Amino acid sequence: MNSYVVDEEFNNYRIDQFLSLKSDYSRSKISKLIKQNLVLVNDDAVKPSYNVKTGEIVQIIGELNESTDINPENIPLDIRYEDDDIIIVNKQSGMVVHPANGNYTGTLVNALIYHTKSLSNNDTRPGIVHRIDKDTSGLLMIAKNDETHCYLSSLLSKHDITRKYIALVWGVIPHDTGTIDAPIGRDKNDRQKMSVTDENSKDAITHFKVLERYNNATLIELKLETGRTHQIRVHMNYIGYPVVNDPVYGRRKIINDYGQMLHAAKLGFVHPKTKEYIEFDAELPEEFMKILEQFKK
Repeated sequence: MNSYVVDEEFNNYRIDQFLSLKSDYSRSKISKLIKQNLVLVNDDAVKPSYNVKTGEIVQIIGELNESTDINPENIPLDIRYEDDDIIIVNKQSGMVVHPANGNYTGTLVNALIYHTKSLSNNDTRPGIVHRIDKDTSGLLMIAKNDETHCYLSSLLSKHDITRKYIALVWGVIPHDTGTIDAPIGRDKNDRQKMSVTDENSKDAITHFKVLERYNNATLIELKLETGRTHQIRVHMNYIGYPVVNDPVYGRRKIINDYGQMLHAAKLGFVHPKTKEYIEFDAELPEEFMKILEQFKK
């Protein structure tokens, strides 16, 4: 459940307009949520034309009940670990994590429900605790039951999960380490993009360390304290070192259709049952290495 308090600056805004500014949901999805009575104001369902008032509490209490069938598909998975509670998957670049916007085939979820019948129940996102972008490769944790899903979600919200990424960025970063502490929200001019902004944003913190420098690029390791949409891509572009091959942020040369040079390389957390810390690593994909070799010449 997501909850938002109406600040004075949003007094008398339409409920759909308010949520489109305060949440990560699109205007069309917000409209559907309202129609399915999944949006409450001070615990009461409202109409799409409702105007919010200062101090009211707006809640999104569930996901859309969409009449869609998600079919199991025999898609190969690179599973790095599995037990009765969790699955650790190394996702390939180009694979969408879960069905959305009419795209209900070829996703990680389609592959997972073919692989196992034991997944946490979350409508169109069974098992999915967190996401990485379609064209970002690397490690994801999957919940095999609702208890584990709640536990892992709690770890995420408390920033108690180790997440490290490897990225190749344009430009030569002169300092060895750095921290980017800049809030991220929807781009005012393009609602499909995120940007660093003080308006309707959420705190975002990214730490980075230089691994290797090339003539016109730098290989870096990044550690996330927060998990905002497109966080690494937005932050690196913000400080002038956009991720190589990123088709959305940076507006630099696109080398090929592989996608951004960003890989979720490390994932660590305390296991829900054993209470022992476990950690997983995933090597850089072959396609990533091929592009990287071009910068080493």
